[in-house]
Amino acid sequence: MTQARRRRSVRGTGERLREEIIEATKELLARAGRAQDVSVRAVAEAVGVTTPSIYLHFEDKDALMEAVVIDVFRELDEEMIAAAEGVTDPLERLRSYGLSYVRFALDHPEHYRLATMDPSLKPKKQIDEMLREAAFTHLNAAVADAVELGELVGPDTLSITFELWAAAHGVAALLIAKPELPVGDPMAFADRVLCTTALGHTMAPPDGFAGT
Repeated sequence: MTQARRRRSVRGTGERLREEIIEATKELLARAGRAQDVSVRAVAEAVGVTTPSIYLHFEDKDALMEAVVIDVFRELDEEMIAAAEGVTDPLERLRSYGLSYVRFALDHPEHYRLATMDPSLKPKKQIDEMLREAAFTHLNAAVADAVELGELVGPDTLSITFELWAAAHGVAALLIAKPELPVGDPMAFADRVLCTTALGHTMAPPDGFAGT
């Protein structure tokens, strides 16, 4: 059966078509599981446009995948902000951010895996974009507030943020890769790991301890 051709976009709707391309790519990626198994032609067919139309918005497949990765981090950022809304204590805010991070990964395993662990994705800008605007910024701000209040101590704010991020990512990646592990309730497990990691920065380490 011949697929119905998408109606030509009216003037001013180019950005909407770009969004449709990204959403279609995300749906195909979630089903395929690997970026290399999703072609630009398949994306064009899913959207209902010709393949050259995709290249009007994205220079190549790498640029398209980069846009998808950035969009995944945007969604993650929005969920983290919503989870911590109204939470004033920095440590509780960090806990809310961390748990929402893991929950997002478990709710969107293919997107999370593709955005953070797929070796075939080689985007050029998403790390800078993420550090400047997305979830990392809010996590780092909460750490800075906790350090200022004396709730956390460590070599520097950025190092603490990377450690907490590593804990959240490690839990998420482990639960996605090995869902059969007997960890009990996944979110309770995540909570224990995240709180333990943060607890390590609630007191000054002893002299000579690694990392001092």
